[in-house]
Amino acid sequence: MLCAVYKTRKKEGMYLYVPKKGEFGDVPEPLMARFGTPELVTIIALEKRERLGLVDKQKLIDELNDKGFYLQMPPKEDNMLEQHRESLGLSKTPDKKF
Repeated sequence: MLCAVYKTRKKEGMYLYVPKKGEFGDVPEPLMARFGTPELVTIIALEKRERLGLVDKQKLIDELNDKGFYLQMPPKEDNMLEQHRESLGLSKTPDKKF
């Protein structure tokens, strides 16, 4: 099974996987609008890959078969300010004063 991987300029680390190059018919229009113009990154032969970086290979295959696409979201970024406040024994967010 082959799949095409596209990136967006709108969000670092967000990728869209589709079963065929240039085939976005199964991707919902609101998602395509938010994703922006897809830029081809690579075409992957899934059966030849044991690992796919941050993507669970079986979940990718299942979603390609069920939905016709897979959207990889960027990993959640750590909030350094919250971590620092917690290390000081403070709450994660400062109290709001009105």
